[in-house]
Amino acid sequence: MKVLVCGGAGYIGSHVVRYLNTNGHDVVVFDNLSTGHREAVGLAPLVEGDILDLAALYELFADHRFDAVMHFCALSQVGASVHDPYLYYQNNVVGTLNLLQAMRAAGVSRLVFSSTAAVFGNPDADLISENHDTRPINPYGASKLMVERMLADAAQAYGLRSVALRYFNAAGADPSGEIGELHEPETHLIPNVLLAALGTGPELQVFGNDYPTCDGTCVRDYIHVNDLASAHLKAMHFINEREGSHVFNLGNGRGFSVLEVINAARSVTGENIKFKYAPRRTGDPAVLVASGDKARMLMNWTPKFTNIVDIIETAWRWHQRSKR
Repeated sequence: MKVLVCGGAGYIGSHVVRYLNTNGHDVVVFDNLSTGHREAVGLAPLVEGDILDLAALYELFADHRFDAVMHFCALSQVGASVHDPYLYYQNNVVGTLNLLQAMRAAGVSRLVFSSTAAVFGNPDADLISENHDTRPINPYGASKLMVERMLADAAQAYGLRSVALRYFNAAGADPSGEIGELHEPETHLIPNVLLAALGTGPELQVFGNDYPTCDGTCVRDYIHVNDLASAHLKAMHFINEREGSHVFNLGNGRGFSVLEVINAARSVTGENIKFKYAPRRTGDPAVLVASGDKARMLMNWTPKFTNIVDIIETAWRWHQRSKR
């Protein structure tokens, strides 16, 4: 299949591009390079552009005949979304609407969408299934939930086939060490812990130590980025066989606290990683852990990386190789 990967120069998108190429699919990347990196796409063709530019999208679909689209373009920082919600709704919702309009005009009816666990807000259950109430507590999560509703409406009105994959915490790097997680500035826990181990990052901060968890720090479900990539390919095959819009939670079903992640990184790196506590960040729930049962049953998707130490080891290999 020929697949358009919007946001394919970013962290998750670039791993999906590599996975699609490895599995014999033809890929074109569309990215504005605001947070992505040209070198991360490898040999895949890169068209530089922005999903807020509707004319550029129409031109892209005029130049290529795509069988499916994978959509990763989004602003994704929870705190920033609270401080500047208009920016998040403009980029994440309006940008996606532009993409959907361009797809419809070109007759492309298959989409795999990068959603998030942030659609759930503060969960009521230890394991979050797809049936859990969606009540986001920050504009980032709200913007993703709006897109999920758009996809459901588009399925009914236009016959769009879609899968929204609700990631829990993406982590790790391709085991080759050739691509990995690189944000400027870096906001994610594991890379910041590893940068602290290398002595090249800012002072490591742990946001909040008074949550109702095992050690007072936030608990998250970490899913390896290559496991996310395999889920995207399975989702693409899934909508080849199924009509309608579908949602799947992607996680390992096990949560780790911030302090547990730091201790795991200490064992991987052999470094005594120091940190200081800071106030809670606005919009951060205490616990987010996924039930991935639906994805396992309906898409036959099973994560290969289930141990936090193994996930951190792949990220550490990337950081050592990239000298970050």
